[in-house]
Amino acid sequence: MTDRSSCEPSWARRACWLLPAGAALLVCASAGAAEIPLLESTTRGASTEFSVKTQILIIMTLLGLLPVMVMMMTSFTRFVIVLSLLRQALGLQQGLPNRIVTGIALILTLLVMRPIGEQIWAEAFVPYDRDSISLEQALKIAEAPVSRFMMAQTGKAALEQIARLSGSGPVAQPMDHPFLVRLAAFVLSELKTAFQIGCMLFIPFLVIDLVVSSVLMAMGMMMLSPLVISLPLKLLLFVLVDGWTLTVNTLVTSIQV
Repeated sequence: MTDRSSCEPSWARRACWLLPAGAALLVCASAGAAEIPLLESTTRGASTEFSVKTQILIIMTLLGLLPVMVMMMTSFTRFVIVLSLLRQALGLQQGLPNRIVTGIALILTLLVMRPIGEQIWAEAFVPYDRDSISLEQALKIAEAPVSRFMMAQTGKAALEQIARLSGSGPVAQPMDHPFLVRLAAFVLSELKTAFQIGCMLFIPFLVIDLVVSSVLMAMGMMMLSPLVISLPLKLLLFVLVDGWTLTVNTLVTSIQV
């Protein structure tokens, strides 16, 4: 009979790739769990192990937070905003549905976050599944690569601003900030970067719209919508320059892992 702990099921590996940050939880939940009377824990030596009921509660909470963590703790936010702005610039609000945009952003997120997911799987989930480490230790181990990824994308100004708003004192290293401070600064930096990339993609199509509008007004065809003329031109330009390849390359290479 094959030892269950020695095999790595493909479905679980895909789940780990789907949300590498899911194993991290929001470590603050595990840090504050011991202060809640309903969460029972036992102390063995220098470590604290949660009871089975507490572990089930934490895992069920994680499952409920999966969509939020996918959006807030990965590069998904940057990708979906840039793709939405690109759709707006092309004028394809109806031609490119929201599900397609979300699906493309999710696939790119899986591609970028895959190394982090594999690291969390090997260093946190597998030892926990084999009862080599406790749930609290697994969460701390899983939080480390996610924090490193977030801090690599976080700007210094955003981190200082969030730290000042949260009232946390000065620290020697950025990683010494509380997890929620790092997470908020990461989201703020992702929004800024996404709008910067989106602006660069928007400008060429805006120029086409201005030129078409000026030509139509000069010809006295003010009753004709400029979108009727500019949309085919923008699509032709986007196809000629291989726009999807350039966009995907820009998004993926903008991530520092």
